[in-house]
Amino acid sequence: MDTMEEAVTAHCRGVAAAHGLEVEVDFQRLYPVTTNDRDAVEMARSVVDRLAPGRWHDLADPVTGSEDFSRVLQAVPGAMLFLGACLPDRDPTTAPDNHSPDAAYDDGVLLDGAHLLAELATTSLAP
Repeated sequence: MDTMEEAVTAHCRGVAAAHGLEVEVDFQRLYPVTTNDRDAVEMARSVVDRLAPGRWHDLADPVTGSEDFSRVLQAVPGAMLFLGACLPDRDPTTAPDNHSPDAAYDDGVLLDGAHLLAELATTSLAP
């Protein structure tokens, strides 16, 4: 396959054919890939390390998510971070993701998240 559009179209047609159907695919790219700025990532890492040593974790498989924040990062340098909110009795590597109807979150991280966002803003605006 040459392009993502061709791969997605082929996949959709295969799923449809498996059910005795035909499908017409209209592939539209709505959002660019979210790309972090290296300096912003390092600043965020240093803030997390200062506030909560040991809580920064690089993703084993970075996410190239396409979403509205990608447009922000096209306009200003920044970084998209994930605030771990997995319930304590669940394994983060196997827990349902945020798009699953089975997703559940630990509200106990909200204060940490607010503190982190305030510190990121203060640090990035410091002279």
